[in-house]
Amino acid sequence: MSFKQWPHFFFLVALTLIGLSAGSVQASSRSEVGQPKSAAVEFITVEELKSKIAKKERVTIIDVRSTDSFSSSDVKIKGAIHVKLRRLKSRLTFQPLKSVPRNGEVITYCACPSDESSVRAAEVLIDAGFKRVRVLKGGWQEWMKVGGQVEQRPKSS
Repeated sequence: MSFKQWPHFFFLVALTLIGLSAGSVQASSRSEVGQPKSAAVEFITVEELKSKIAKKERVTIIDVRSTDSFSSSDVKIKGAIHVKLRRLKSRLTFQPLKSVPRNGEVITYCACPSDESSVRAAEVLIDAGFKRVRVLKGGWQEWMKVGGQVEQRPKSS
């Protein structure tokens, strides 16, 4: 290899390494079935949550459905607080989230096919010091399938 070919060689090697590292980062952040991998995030079934609501157990439910999904429905899970996922972290310093006890039970849900947004929301909450955070398995779609408790969502002004 001539001296003039070395820059091209190093450029190709660098591109290859960048491509390989990006692929390994993407692969390591996904589980085998394509869901985000997070050892700290636990799930709750719709039946478990229905039971908690029916027994009036103290639980904070956070709805992180997208704006489109939220606004296309007239209802939300009974007692849920809707927060845009991208604003969740900053909203923790404002009411009503400011009053949620860090050791209280918090459930997140979304309308994503694999609960991606609710998993991310749970990670944000755990990073913020919440101790008992779980994701509603199957989210909004599963809740509606089983006839979970709902209430009218606030109308936008």
